[in-house]
Amino acid sequence: MKKIPALLLMAAFGLLSARSVAQSKSPRADTCACAQLARMHIPQATITTTECVPAGTFKPPGNGPAISDLPAFCRVAAVLQPSPDSHIRIELWLPETGWNERFLGTGTGGGAGYINYGSLATGLRKGFATTNTDMGTFPGANELAGHPEKWTDFGHRATHEMTVAGKAITEAYYHKSARKAYFSGCSTGGQQALMESQRYPNDYDGILAGAPANNRTHLHTGFIWILRATNDLPGSTFPKQKLDLITRAVLNACAGKDGGAPGDNFLTNPAACRFDPETLPVCPDGTDDSTCLTRSQITALKKIWEGPVNPRTGERIYTPIPLGSENVAAGIDIQQNPALAPNALFYQYKWAFGKDFDYKTFDFDHDQDELDALLGPVLNANDSDLSAFKQNSSKLLLYTGTADPLVPYQDALSYYERVMGVQGGLSQTRDFFRFYLIPGMGHCNGGPGLNDGGDMLTALIKWREEGIAPQQLTGTAYEGGDAKKGVRFRRPVYPYPLLPAYKAGDESSPESYEGVAQPKAKVKEPAARYLKSIKQARTSGTK
Repeated sequence: MKKIPALLLMAAFGLLSARSVAQSKSPRADTCACAQLARMHIPQATITTTECVPAGTFKPPGNGPAISDLPAFCRVAAVLQPSPDSHIRIELWLPETGWNERFLGTGTGGGAGYINYGSLATGLRKGFATTNTDMGTFPGANELAGHPEKWTDFGHRATHEMTVAGKAITEAYYHKSARKAYFSGCSTGGQQALMESQRYPNDYDGILAGAPANNRTHLHTGFIWILRATNDLPGSTFPKQKLDLITRAVLNACAGKDGGAPGDNFLTNPAACRFDPETLPVCPDGTDDSTCLTRSQITALKKIWEGPVNPRTGERIYTPIPLGSENVAAGIDIQQNPALAPNALFYQYKWAFGKDFDYKTFDFDHDQDELDALLGPVLNANDSDLSAFKQNSSKLLLYTGTADPLVPYQDALSYYERVMGVQGGLSQTRDFFRFYLIPGMGHCNGGPGLNDGGDMLTALIKWREEGIAPQQLTGTAYEGGDAKKGVRFRRPVYPYPLLPAYKAGDESSPESYEGVAQPKAKVKEPAARYLKSIKQARTSGTK
């Protein structure tokens, strides 16, 4: 199932209901242990729903689809209010039987504003006491101009408050605390994950962070950059057929030469690809068809591949999309669309500059500084000093796809290398933090290559609880990106700096690959002024 369009359009998959216990579907509502939690007192919180849900199918509140194959569980919903202007909705699903004695915090996507029932269901089926939050942005992130406390909730506070309340409710229900606590999230969920490791290092014993949107005020500037590059001059946008043309040309030049297999339709190491846009077919003057690019489109493509820079100083603000991701879902096709991108991706600019923010007038110099000064300290999780997290004996797994055009892998790679710098090298970092580049994966899943990196949550748990550090994992590519349609191929993935290198044999078999440290190709990473840590942003502003 493709999740990208829903993320980009900020679809709410369900609205938290304030149903009373008497409205429960379960005939045991008045007597079940879950109902007793309604009387529980949690500081700065109001429990709105406690119900015993029988095994089978559960229909979430709102318009979300019914979820099947669920074990019986205790459903708790609450509203948290750490500030007078906060309204953070959370849900906690507690297995009635078969609890694995672990607590699992889960993440969300986009500007949040909804409860991620899919993640709750996944965690519940695996035996976790599982929680999720709307991050305090309901009814939508675009509506929060003039509400700085809600910005803080979205940035980091909602996830921490969810964790504290969720642990307390779990202990009250089972009459004992969870043995271990884990967090798993991708995209905005990846931002939540890294925020937890940096700001609240004692919340979780293990954290799984995917495609993290942690460099938030600069990531979104990349969206403005693409929208401007393709719309400032007439004739600069790209029909889908031309995006396919561009990606085919890149792959023809580089696929299979970057460590991957000869038949790959994706790049394993995009940083190793050298491609000149001037080699693309150019339409004769006055013509325009799907087999060539106009001069305006060539100019726009060069700008997209360069990525956002400060026009006055030349400093890089953010990294560009990876080569080979031009036609991948959530990429240029959506980001160039002025009818879609602003509503889905520009909420933080509305917080900083008002609800009538016009991307066409954004100044990549002074406006960027103003945005960073206002929102950087609460939204950006760039702090590379994870010493407190490490001292807690906690473990962190980070992963991202090499074909992700929404949150480019280069920023996560840059973050990992900065952590290594603080720790004093790779070996000191690998003791508690490992990073996996997933060849050909798009944003969190999907994409032309692998759709996952294997069961990373289980690997994280074994690392934390049994001391078995994850090394080689096995990722899977599914037909149409859908696990229900069958497997296309499998391939090993390795912790940085290793990438899977093709040896010989069946390209779809994991045995045909080995982990090799590829020659390091420098990625385009933001300038130091756009990588300030939380501590730096608080003390030095943007100068």
